[in-house]
Amino acid sequence: MNIDNLIKELNSLTVIEAVQLARELEKRWGVSSAIRINIFNPETDKTIEEEKYEFDVIMNECGAKKIEVIKTLRMLIPELGLKEAKDMAEDSGGIIFQSVGKEFAFQAKFQLEQAGASVSII
Repeated sequence: MNIDNLIKELNSLTVIEAVQLARELEKRWGVSSAIRINIFNPETDKTIEEEKYEFDVIMNECGAKKIEVIKTLRMLIPELGLKEAKDMAEDSGGIIFQSVGKEFAFQAKFQLEQAGASVSII
């Protein structure tokens, strides 16, 4: 296997494909790509949490353009069937993506909001 060719192929992945690849590697290898660092601040007796690396994307409300939201969900999650996408769109407050990277979370939020959904990231 040529490392340079592998790097070129990885560079051609979309954000969604890269997230799917990371999830699959985490499952197969039993590892996590998340980095968590907590620092104790003795002056406040509180733990200071460093920058967050994993986010959950939650659809608060589907909105009036339900069909557009369903299409967007199917675009973001290619393996999602029509019925599953419809159920997801109708499930207000449901987690669409869990523990995804910052860039992907905000891109998914933007695309869903463009389709008419109300979305939050935590």
